Amino acid sequence: PQMVPSFYNHTDPQDMWYVLIGIPGLEDSHTWISIPICSMYIVAVVGNTFLIFLIMTECNLHEPMYLFLSMLALADVLLSTATAPKMLAIFWFHSMDISFGSCVSQMFFIHFIFVAESAILLAMAFDRYVAICYPLRYTTILTSSVIRKIGIAAVIRSFVICFPFIFLVYRLTYCGRNTIPHSYCEHMGIARLACDSIHVNIIYGLTVALLSTGLDVVFIIVSYTMILLTVFRIPSWAARCKALSTCGSHICVILMFYAPAFFSFFVHRFGGKIIPHHIHILIANLYVVVPPMLNPIIYGVKTKQIQERVLLRFSPISTCC
Repeated sequence: PQMVPSFYNHTDPQDMWYVLIGIPGLEDSHTWISIPICSMYIVAVVGNTFLIFLIMTECNLHEPMYLFLSMLALADVLLSTATAPKMLAIFWFHSMDISFGSCVSQMFFIHFIFVAESAILLAMAFDRYVAICYPLRYTTILTSSVIRKIGIAAVIRSFVICFPFIFLVYRLTYCGRNTIPHSYCEHMGIARLACDSIHVNIIYGLTVALLSTGLDVVFIIVSYTMILLTVFRIPSWAARCKALSTCGSHICVILMFYAPAFFSFFVHRFGGKIIPHHIHILIANLYVVVPPMLNPIIYGVKTKQIQERVLLRFSPISTCC
């Protein structure tokens, strides 16, 4: 094992500064990579902010499906804003330094928003399940009170799951290693800089992934299995297509959210020698801006009511609450 000078054995985390090096191996391309990332970040913030404004101000969009969509849009804005500005500062100004406290704060917010967004996607799947399987009871099951409670539960669950990450990184002993081969701080990136055992961090990280987002995926699959069973019992082909069309946007968003997230998760732990590190970090960078950028576009293109409200909003005479 590598010997560490004795004066590094108990580095006080409060005094530590980390160096985020961006995308290792692609430092010469940082400026070019920053152009699409900056463009996507701007589109994500503008698109999601406009979507939230539209849903909040249009009476016809005060339905469970769109209220959950506004929560998703807010999570997208927060996720991209927690990462992209620092990422761009690294690419443009070589502003790589970040204090331990700021790094841990960024880590917490990234994981917190991710787990909350997963819960929102599960709530949206439940919304589609109730709408298609129990259409006559839709408004009585998903009342505004229930929607509010689901939103609060998503936030509380995410906080309870992610808050221990702060203690898990603070309890470690650091030896002076301070270079993070990434563009933003995340749990295992910080933990790997410690000089003592990180088995507890690894076990907790895996447990959280399996029992929060993993279970969310299982429940989403169950919801869509029930939806398909109900839809295929409908005799009319046109009615089947209409029922499934309301799920199209949500399925696209689910695939965009979970596919790169699980790819990144498993590569980070098991596929380090198979997938080049710079590819993994590049995908992790794109993950925090691409889904937030595409979500409002997908819902805008695939959802007729949102299209109509947008056209009305930009017409000379518009109606709002």
